[in-house]
Amino acid sequence: MIKSIEVTAIAKSIEDFKALVKLLESLGIRKDLQGGDGSYLYADFFPSSLQLTVTYGKWPPDPRADLFLTVTDPDSAFEVVKKQGFKLLGDFPTKQPDYFRFFDVELPSGTRVRIGGKRVDVVADPDLITQLQGNLNAAGKRFCLVVSNFNSFITERLLAGAVDVLIRSGAGMRTIVRVPGAFEIPSAARTFAETKTYHAIICIGCLLRGDTAHYDVIVNEVTRGIGQSAQDTGVPHAFGVLTCDTLEQAIDRAGLKMGNKGSEAALAAIEMANLTKFVKDLSAADSKKGHRSQSSAVRKGTAKPAVSNQPSTFRKSKTKPTSRKRKPRS
Repeated sequence: MIKSIEVTAIAKSIEDFKALVKLLESLGIRKDLQGGDGSYLYADFFPSSLQLTVTYGKWPPDPRADLFLTVTDPDSAFEVVKKQGFKLLGDFPTKQPDYFRFFDVELPSGTRVRIGGKRVDVVADPDLITQLQGNLNAAGKRFCLVVSNFNSFITERLLAGAVDVLIRSGAGMRTIVRVPGAFEIPSAARTFAETKTYHAIICIGCLLRGDTAHYDVIVNEVTRGIGQSAQDTGVPHAFGVLTCDTLEQAIDRAGLKMGNKGSEAALAAIEMANLTKFVKDLSAADSKKGHRSQSSAVRKGTAKPAVSNQPSTFRKSKTKPTSRKRKPRS
């Protein structure tokens, strides 16, 4: 019985072998062993899935590629391959070019690789997909940074990273609010969010685990409070509060080995501020468009205006009522 199937792609030259290995690595396929001698080279790759196809006859009409790669995002794959400097032979024709995309890559000695897949790998109909994402342009945006003074050795470095990102992104007004500890961050964040002056709030703090349950209590309350403030006010809140077991972990996340979490919080705040504004503008535009369509339909006679809830005895009549004099009784 078959235990496994090994598919081997044979390169036409050493140059093609090296180019093919570079191409596969650039597309993110997991690589294992590589070796060989002067006359034989090999490299093992383990894709997330592998399909074995058996065919007969000449299909498709043009020469069959030496290797076929299926990717989740062919448009991004095309840009990656183009940036690597490979020779692109153009897109392979499909019946649904808006949904599927396949393109061929030719290596120096003629080895041919076909790369492609579905443009959208989420639902069957790409027309049903709407993707919204905020950009990282902070021009004209106002941000409030709520910073805890406790463990200032860490929080000051987080603050410096956040401010640096805001300046580089072109942010407008930047207000720094200092509170005694992390427990006071949610209250201050809500207070400034309710002013509707700022496009986003950046919460910065540092909590280190101790010998008592105080750490767990404060972490839960701070997390819940910041999240509740963001939901109630509708203003995005970026979570830049470190919750670490040791001081070394906090140092690593304040600009050493693990980057600067203050900078990451600022980036998240910028993106969410732009996304929130875009959604609000889109909602307002749709509402205005719907109102105009209804008004136009009323003017054209294709829709009836809303009926008044006023009692019929108070509605204006289209014709003047005729006055009748009562005849005197004889």
